[in-house]
Amino acid sequence: MPSIGAKMKENAVNKKRPVNLDFKTIDLPLPALVSILHRASGVAVFVGIPILLWVLSCSLESESSFNSLKEVLDGFVVTIIVWGIVGALMYHIAAGVKHLLMDVGIGETLEGGLRGARITILVSVISIIFVGVWLW
Repeated sequence: MPSIGAKMKENAVNKKRPVNLDFKTIDLPLPALVSILHRASGVAVFVGIPILLWVLSCSLESESSFNSLKEVLDGFVVTIIVWGIVGALMYHIAAGVKHLLMDVGIGETLEGGLRGARITILVSVISIIFVGVWLW
């Protein structure tokens, strides 16, 4: 005779649950997308910060190192990469502030979450455009 734990495990495995693996058909709400992008921007920042720290280190090493780094950073592709890293940082900061506000009880309702997601995107787009203008 099977134990109670084995029966519970068997019942949990045999349940007929809907499984949707087609990501094109999943319609996520805006706050969910903002949250997912916050995680993705965190990964981008994690990868990008060492690059920016290396650039800072090279710029402070000597005058010749600074001048050679300046020539490299004047390239279009390098500017796009730096803009992407700093843009990910700007988005991550904006979404992080939204999450901190939610931790203290601001914007926890459905309407507040949607409003917070819209504000996060607006602030991020404005700051990313500002950084792009500053870099060029």
